[in-house]
This record gives sequence, C-alpha cells and structure tokens, in this order.
Amino acid sequence: MQYLEGRKYVVQGIFLVVVLIFLARLFFMQVLDGTYKLAADKNTLQRLVQIPYRGLIYDRKDQLLVQNTPVYDLVVVPREVKQLDSARFCQLLQIPIEGLRSSLVAAKKYSRNKPSPVVQNLTTPDLAAIQDNLMDFPGFRIEPRMARAYRTPNLAHALGYVGAITPAFLEKPKYAKYRPGENIGISGLESYYEPILMGRRGVQYKMVNVRGIEKGKFRDGEFDTLSVAGQDLHLSIDLELQAYAEKLLAGRRGSVVAIEPKTGEILAFVSVPNYDPQQLTGKGSGNRYMDLLNNPDRPLFNRPLMATYPPGSVFKLVNELVALQLGVVSPNTPFDCNQKLVRCTHRHEPPRNVSIAIKQSCNPYFYQVMRAAVVRGQSPDRFEDAHLGLGQWQKMVKSFGLGEKLGVDMSQEKRGLIPSPDYYDKRKKTRRWNFKTVYSLSIGQGEIGITGLQMANVLATIANRGYYYTPHFVRGIGNGGPMPQFRERHYTAVDTALFKYIIPGMQMVVDGNGGTGNLASLSQFGISVAGKTGTVQNPHGYDHATFAAFAPVNDPKIAIAVFIENSGFGGTSAAPAAGLMIEKYLRGKVATHRKRWEDWVMYGDFTKHLH
Repeated sequence: MQYLEGRKYVVQGIFLVVVLIFLARLFFMQVLDGTYKLAADKNTLQRLVQIPYRGLIYDRKDQLLVQNTPVYDLVVVPREVKQLDSARFCQLLQIPIEGLRSSLVAAKKYSRNKPSPVVQNLTTPDLAAIQDNLMDFPGFRIEPRMARAYRTPNLAHALGYVGAITPAFLEKPKYAKYRPGENIGISGLESYYEPILMGRRGVQYKMVNVRGIEKGKFRDGEFDTLSVAGQDLHLSIDLELQAYAEKLLAGRRGSVVAIEPKTGEILAFVSVPNYDPQQLTGKGSGNRYMDLLNNPDRPLFNRPLMATYPPGSVFKLVNELVALQLGVVSPNTPFDCNQKLVRCTHRHEPPRNVSIAIKQSCNPYFYQVMRAAVVRGQSPDRFEDAHLGLGQWQKMVKSFGLGEKLGVDMSQEKRGLIPSPDYYDKRKKTRRWNFKTVYSLSIGQGEIGITGLQMANVLATIANRGYYYTPHFVRGIGNGGPMPQFRERHYTAVDTALFKYIIPGMQMVVDGNGGTGNLASLSQFGISVAGKTGTVQNPHGYDHATFAAFAPVNDPKIAIAVFIENSGFGGTSAAPAAGLMIEKYLRGKVATHRKRWEDWVMYGDFTKHLH
C-alpha cells in the first residue's frame, strides 16, 4: 500500500508540472508575446502600410522641379465585403458598374485579405463627398498617399513619370514590397533612381470594430515601424537653358543635348515633340497617356537617347583624329577636292590642310583621309587589307563612346552602330568587299548611327582634348555627390596632343570668312566657338540638319549637339539654335538685337536653303 501511495503522489506531481508548463506557455503566448495576440486578433486589426514621402527633384540651381501632393485611394479587402449594393456604390462614386466588377475580380485574384485599389487619385473634395457613406460598405476604405506633382512643363523626357505598378511587375521578386495600386517610377529619372526616391515603407497596426471604426493603436504601437522618406535628387540640368531650348525647337522634330565637358553633367536634354509631365498625373492620366501613345508625332519617344541617325559631316572630326593617330596624315596633308570620288556640296578653296578641309567640310578630302586610315597595305589581299584596316578603325572610333552605351543614368539608352568587318560580311554575304563598299562612313553617312547624347559627348571629348566623363543628370543624392562611376575619366585611343590640330578648323567653321557655321558665331561678345555643321541625307524627305560645338574654346564650359529633322543644311537651322543656347548659358541672356535669330529658328522655312 505504501508503494501505491507513493506512485499516486508521483503521478499527481507530474500532472501538476505539465499543467504549470501549459499555463506558463499560454501566459507567454497571450500576454508576453504580442505576435500571437496579433495573429489571434486579425479579424479586428488593420495593417496599414505607410508609403513614405518620395524624394524631391531639384535643378542645378536648387529650383524645385518635382514635389509631392496629397491624394486618396479607395481600396477594397475582398474578404470583408458583405452584401454589396453595387448600384448605390457606383452612383456614390460616379463609376461604371463594369469598372467596379473588374476591380473586384482583380482584387480577389491578387489577395482576399490584402487591400487592392478600386478608385485612385481622389482629391479632397472627392473624399468629402463619399467618406460619410463608406461605413455602409464594409471592406472598402480610404487610404491617403502622396502623388507626384511637376512644377515645370519642361524636361518631361528626362524626369519621366510615375504610375501604378502593373501586375507583370508585381510578379517579379524585385518588386515584392509593392502592392497593387502603388506608384513606381515608369520612365526617365523617376525609374532609374526608383530605389533612392521611394524610401522605406512603414507599418501601423490599428484596432477596428466590426463596422471598421478605428479604436486605437494595437498594443500602443509596439509593432509599428516608421517610414523613411526617399532621398532628394539634385540634377545638373539648368532649367532656364532647358526651357529656352524647348521654346526654340517647339514645332520641330529633333533633339538638343548640352554637356559640361569638365564634369560630364548634362545641362539640357531636349526631345521634340514633347509633352507636359503633369499630363501623366492625377485622374484621367491613363487616358491622356494613351492619347500621347497614339499621337503620330510620337511625343513619348526619347529622341536624344533612343533615336539613332548618321551623324553627317560632324563625324569627319573623328575620322581625322583616327587618321592622325595612325600617322597616315598630318595636319598639313593636302588632298584634292576630287569630285570623282564623292560629290562635294559647294564650291570652296582648295583643302590644302586639315583646317581648311574642316572649315569647308570638303567631302573628297575626308574620303581620302579615311581611305588612308583603312587601306594601309597590311595584306597583299585587298579584301583582307580592308578587313584589317576597318577593324582597327572601328576599335579606335568606339573609344569615343560610339557604338556602345555610354552608361548615362537613364534606362533605354541605345548603342548606335559603328559597323565592323563582320557586319559587312553578313550584309554582303561575302568577304570580298573593299574600301569602296564602306566609303560613305568617311563623311558620316551610310550604315553608321549615333544618338544625340553620343554626338554631344564627342564634342565634350574634343573640348577636353581627348577624354570624357560619363554623361549624367544627377550631380548629388541627398547631401552627397554623384556616384563614383561619373567621376572617372575615359580616354580615347587618340593621343591627347593630336586634338589641338582639329580645333583651329572648327573655329574657322564658326568665325572664319565663309565658314559653314557662321550663324553660331558669338565673336561680338568675345566668345570663341568651335563647331562643325552636318547635313544628313534622308531618303524619306528633306535632309536632317546637325550642328555640334563647344565654347569657350580655351576654357570649355558647354558642349552641345543639335539635331533637327527635315531641316536641310546644318548651318542654316541647327547652327543658329546652338549659338543662341551657348549665348544663353554663358551670358545668362540673349542680346536684344539677336532676337530675330530666335524667330528664324522657330519659324524659318529652312527647306528654301537646301544645298
């Protein structure tokens, strides 16, 4: 009996210990560890994601370009919707019933427990009209957020725009933190710097009753996290110069890019036709986007970054530098203006040296310059010799940042094309071709293609006498400076000492008697400009006009490339536009007596002056 009595106390003791363990665990779960209570109380909690303030955007003079403005979204949690009176709901919100149905289907597909947007971009008056009635529609609630507001009608293609994230984006792990209806940078700088501009989300847990009325914070905010605002961007863009350039080219098709050679900072970035970035914000932005997308003038197309054209005679500068580096010509090498080789566009003095040839843009001269660079007798087989020479030529030309992406801080940059021997092998379906097959490259025509950004960068490279910095828009993030990759010098394959030989000719283009770019001259203000005109053949209509320049010659502060479609000779249309922009940037204003050139650029009929 004593033995049995002892076993009874042991069993009771074990039972008591087990009970105490369960009670302690239950106490920990329900009292000490709030996460279990949070899980248990899901039906009476709301998890509100706090979208942080998106970083602001300023120009180089700290003028505010992009800010945030409050708007409201009506969202739905499908699991909480009870006996929805669709007709009354749609009448209250002034939306079609088909729109409500599609929103509910999309919301259920995404999640029955998470909020999805029904109506976005509600203004304060919109909110006042519906807020008191929302308690009759369980599952629906208002969520405030900040939307983008653009303070300037300019710079649309550089700034880009913000829009609702798409279902395709949500499927990617990269965008796991986003929810349906949230905004994300779609294009331009808004897209490229999205991780920096977006900041870090916060979360709030609130207690609500069955009617959705807030009853206070859960556990006094113990599980809440604060949002962190995105960092501001300080751009290198000069808004005054940008607006002036857009005014000059209004009604045209083309691009203007201006770069500060000493830093690679982009001063102006113009694509025309363009649009007001504010068009793609607020209610109805989707419809306005479709109107822009379907516009035959293609205002959404980012020409400086994505349109590739033959550079025309501007490319003669690169060909001359390559030939100088190879030692096949000297600055004083004369060539005849032999029109049996290639037609010259106008009568001019004999090209006795490179300066005269650049000034007069003599096509036969540069034909012979490139032929000397490519056909060098490296092989007794003339076809193999052309292969070897063109391959070496291509490598040197690409060192100017051509035929490759420059690495600008914006997506969708095009590479352009500097054709290789393999390119012609495939195009001709044979290796039996020679210099006559590729001679059009000598005058910047044929298969070659470069962007407006690349052309401006070539002029910045010449201004620096042989190197460039990667062109970029952002000169500072938050309180810091630009990213390290924008501080690295990129040298060409041409010796820096050789660049001085082409600059006098470029000065003669602008300031010399009979120079092809006289309409860009600023000599009356004591400003020396070095430039080159170009006329790009266009099989579909009037030729395209180009002009590229830098100034002042001995202390370059701006390099610029202007490309105007269907405007003929570069000296009559693109050159005056560039001259006015250089004057505006360096002097801060355009002289009154030169206003007539503004009218000429904006309203002149350049096709009457074709050569």
